[in-house]
Amino acid sequence: MLAPERRSRADLVVAAGIAVAVVVALTVVWFRSDARGTTSVTAAEPPPALVTALTVPETLSPIWDSASSATTAPLVVGGAVVTAEGGDVVGRDRMSGTELWRYERDLDLCGVTASWEKVVAVYRDDRGCSQVTELDGGTGERLAQRNSDADPAVTLTADGTYVASLGDRRLELWRSDLVRTVEYGRVDAPVNPKKQPRSGCTLIDAGSSSSKLSVLERCPGEVADRLTVMNPSPKDNQEPEEYGSSVLAGVDAGVEGARILGVSGETTAVYLPAGRTTGPRIGLFDGTGNAVSEYALALKIGPDPVTSASSSIVTWWTGSDVVALGASDLVPRWTFPGALGPGAVMAGNLLVPVESGIAVLDLSNGALLRTIPVARDTTTGPIITTVAGDVVLEQRGDGVAALR
Repeated sequence: MLAPERRSRADLVVAAGIAVAVVVALTVVWFRSDARGTTSVTAAEPPPALVTALTVPETLSPIWDSASSATTAPLVVGGAVVTAEGGDVVGRDRMSGTELWRYERDLDLCGVTASWEKVVAVYRDDRGCSQVTELDGGTGERLAQRNSDADPAVTLTADGTYVASLGDRRLELWRSDLVRTVEYGRVDAPVNPKKQPRSGCTLIDAGSSSSKLSVLERCPGEVADRLTVMNPSPKDNQEPEEYGSSVLAGVDAGVEGARILGVSGETTAVYLPAGRTTGPRIGLFDGTGNAVSEYALALKIGPDPVTSASSSIVTWWTGSDVVALGASDLVPRWTFPGALGPGAVMAGNLLVPVESGIAVLDLSNGALLRTIPVARDTTTGPIITTVAGDVVLEQRGDGVAALR
């Protein structure tokens, strides 16, 4: 029979010391962790699925509004309307604006977008806009997360397959589990600097599809902006796989303002600003970045143009007009003047914000069918429109307004 184990006073002191060390370590981890500054209140179940509107309403009246300075367009995800302000991301009932779920952090948001029926929220820390959280759109449940080096300000875009985070020196592309598929520009771990095709360039704009990633950049010593078309999912996410790259022809040295209007299949549409001998135009480029065709524009282009895409049309707000492009070929179709934003499709028509309300346009030719009166505090754009069933949402500056 074994004798009972006896512990000396020294053993007890050592054990107590270990226990204290563990508690201290766990406390330090807690204070340094993201969880300490995070509050997550989820919904028990997602809201009902949206029912597509079959007709455009005759009248629209405001039903609720909310601050949302961290979004650039109204977000409708998993049946909820998502707003974002400060460090808070909130899923709301589309009819009442009532909170369904909430995700809060003690960090400021860089931006919020939506894709894959999920919300992608990007927060700023001492590494830039680097902390990324994915939330279920219907319930607010926290899903994937990632953290990497980033620029201090980024623009978020989603094409349905990938989400792009674009800063002025660095771009990342993420798939639906937030795994990075492309790192472009300034790298976070430059152990193999030759993996990047160029260095010291300023990234201007980017657009993507399931098969192409197009980037506009301004590189030292080059006379004009450069368009690069690459694989959105190369074998090595740290080594971009270019299909083609060239300096934009016909753009004068020092002229700024080129923007990517859309990427569809093998085609990239680019706004080319006026030069000494050319007027403003839209250029179409193939899958290797070579120019295919150009379309002259008799329009004044503002400093902050905005595009919006649906399955049937791409609309570009120039600052005063809407230019409609074919969704598949990106060829310009028609122009509508006097707009305050790019509009959104509802029941087979295009709803475009105008000074007196919302213009209802024929989607095929841009003809004005009627105008729905809407009173707003602002008469300047951009006003970005999203449709959630029979509710029309407008991003007006730092807030979202719901109309029905």
